[in-house]
Amino acid sequence: MKNKYPIEIFFSHEDEGYIAIAPDLPGCSAFGETEEDALAEIKNAISLWIETAEKEGKIIPEPSNQSLLEKIMTGQRASVT
Repeated sequence: MKNKYPIEIFFSHEDEGYIAIAPDLPGCSAFGETEEDALAEIKNAISLWIETAEKEGKIIPEPSNQSLLEKIMTGQRASVT
């Protein structure tokens, strides 16, 4: 399940690098100088987030069942939060 979470990566001018987030996991984010670095870091962060939640007995959210791309491809209107 760890690799099933959606990931968003964007460039931050303020940080001069890439920020990656896992929107389904509150507070789960990572930084990288390149998109590839950010992706590798967020994968690690997701694993650690889940591991910590399991140890603390916290509820682990299920991965979103539909990505933005899937919504676009099926013609659904995506909401922006």
